[in-house]
Amino acid sequence: MTNSLKSVLKDTIRIARLRQWMKNLLVFAAPAAAGMLLHEHVLVQALIGFSIFCITSSGVYFINDSIDAEADRWHPLKRNRPIAAGRVSVPMAIAVGTILLTVGISLGFLVSGWHLGLVVVLYVAITIAYSLWLKNEPVIDLFAVASGFVLRGIAGGVATGIPLSEWFLLVISFGALLIVTGKRCSEHQDLGDDRGYHRPILNKYSLQFLDYIKTLSSAVTVTAYCLWAFEKASYQPHSAIWFQLSIIPFVIAILIYASIIDAGKGGSPEDIVLGDHGLQLMGLSWIILFLLGVYAV
Repeated sequence: MTNSLKSVLKDTIRIARLRQWMKNLLVFAAPAAAGMLLHEHVLVQALIGFSIFCITSSGVYFINDSIDAEADRWHPLKRNRPIAAGRVSVPMAIAVGTILLTVGISLGFLVSGWHLGLVVVLYVAITIAYSLWLKNEPVIDLFAVASGFVLRGIAGGVATGIPLSEWFLLVISFGALLIVTGKRCSEHQDLGDDRGYHRPILNKYSLQFLDYIKTLSSAVTVTAYCLWAFEKASYQPHSAIWFQLSIIPFVIAILIYASIIDAGKGGSPEDIVLGDHGLQLMGLSWIILFLLGVYAV
């Protein structure tokens, strides 16, 4: 393999953003919360859903990076992306992205039924609409990005046939809104006067307004989680204490994340999760307590 071919392959993999596949772990959330994930059929279906979203999300990145190439050249970090830097051509990126999207959507309909296929189509439609139009609509842009997290959670329920709790959906929805708003806050501060060149919508937001959204989304996320935990405790009284205790690390994790955002370091959520040990500790503690509540006999 020649060096030029290796370079193109490396850049192609970089556009696919394998590191961001961790977002697709939300597909396992619904069956895990229902205590069904360890059932063979459910686990297989969840793995299929996860794989489909990995393929589809990578396809979306190819398309979106092609659309955003010019704006990315104004960003201090994103200008080094392969398409923005000119190392991968736009036609090639669109072709690869189209193939991945076709495969992902087709598998959604063929392997797991039309319900999952519809969720995947909605994810693709909203994400591409965001790049073409919705990213310039105040507030709507935040919910459009947050919807990607929500649809991943819904996909897990649809793929495995697990009913979704309204509290589960609220926690994911407003938790995602917190993450997206934190990212906007970081960009607002990091890009300074050049923010409008990279992301014009930032000129329509003040830091005070973004702080208000962070406060609102944090409050709703914590409240919804508490209600969800109490609801599950009422259904499983023998393990109620674990659900109730899980509220503590959950709230602490939200506060740690909020402090990171407040410091202007919320630009890359996956880097925060992988790099902050306090957040990892609280996340692990929450997972253990919640799973004890779900799977305790």
